[in-house]
Amino acid sequence: MSCYFRHLKEIFREANIEVTAENRKQIDQAIHSMFGVSYKECPVTWKALKREVLLDEPKRQAFIARLREAIR
Repeated sequence: MSCYFRHLKEIFREANIEVTAENRKQIDQAIHSMFGVSYKECPVTWKALKREVLLDEPKRQAFIARLREAIR
């Protein structure tokens, strides 16, 4: 689960989200949902994250905002 979390530390910091054992699954499910990927399809989700979020600053900021809303 959440094999890509180690690469998203900066995004979580910008979103003011502290990843804990208690909320890790919720965060992971929310990210999968944002990309329309079935839960636990880690490689597919990571590929979408790299393509959509990590390479494009406006999309990165939009993702951070959506992530904040999903984790409230």
